[in-house]
Amino acid sequence: MDTFPTSRLYNSKERKPTPNKIMANPTFDQLLEAGCHFGHLKRKWNPAMAPYIFMERNGIHIIDLYKTAAKLEEATAALKSIAKSGKKVLFVATKKQAKQVIADMAKSVNMPYVTERWPGGMLTNFPTIRKAVKKMTSIDKMIKDGTFDNLSKRERLQVTRQRAKLEKNLGSIADLNRLPSALFVVDVLKERIAVAEANRLGIPVFGIVDTNSDPNSVDFVIPANDDASKSIEVILGAVCAAMAEGLDERKAEKVDTAAAEGEDAPKRERRRVRRNEGEAEAEGEAPVAEAPAAE
Repeated sequence: MDTFPTSRLYNSKERKPTPNKIMANPTFDQLLEAGCHFGHLKRKWNPAMAPYIFMERNGIHIIDLYKTAAKLEEATAALKSIAKSGKKVLFVATKKQAKQVIADMAKSVNMPYVTERWPGGMLTNFPTIRKAVKKMTSIDKMIKDGTFDNLSKRERLQVTRQRAKLEKNLGSIADLNRLPSALFVVDVLKERIAVAEANRLGIPVFGIVDTNSDPNSVDFVIPANDDASKSIEVILGAVCAAMAEGLDERKAEKVDTAAAEGEDAPKRERRRVRRNEGEAEAEGEAPVAEAPAAE
């Protein structure tokens, strides 16, 4: 597909992207090497993507990677904040070249993901989806407590097949007990149902948006090639690195808080004793010494 020299698409006299605050964000050269700049054919473009298109070459739109870098920085900062607050981000990618990448990246930050067919109403009818997940849990309980062994051979086969189907479609969201705080979508056009459900519920959407997609339905647009696995991997790597950093900061804050509470415990105990003594003196009674704790 690269039939023309990409080194001449951008020159050194053009504007430079804002320095990345998160070190994991890819550089301009890394985005270029991954092919993030390749859009779709000119005849397939969405006019709403015009602000993110740098030029047209050989009938193919070229995405402005300076804007990609800037938008990616905004998205990673927002996702880091979400992860730091302990909220969940649901990753969605059902296209073949993105399935394995999204599964590996989401697992690395312990986030739910969907790589098979998007079950309609997964967000707007979330209680029904939770019932299906609970059904999977009940089957597992049957296997553990021996109820499964008492079933006939045909019934065991039916239950096994049902469990496998549920695991394939919903296994990756088994730990999602409430609606996610954000949605990350690889192909906005292909996952338009998921995006529409998130928009209806007011859930912010982060998305890799190609030149054939509508960016108006996405809150945090990352203009880039959403067909090349290397392009997807580079962007997801930056996103998940930022989220991992947010999770680490959350853990560090918890440790510091616990340590501070441990140090303040003796002070609080002394204040409590002094308060009791003051109340006893005000009432004209002798302060009562507390009995030592039994060892």
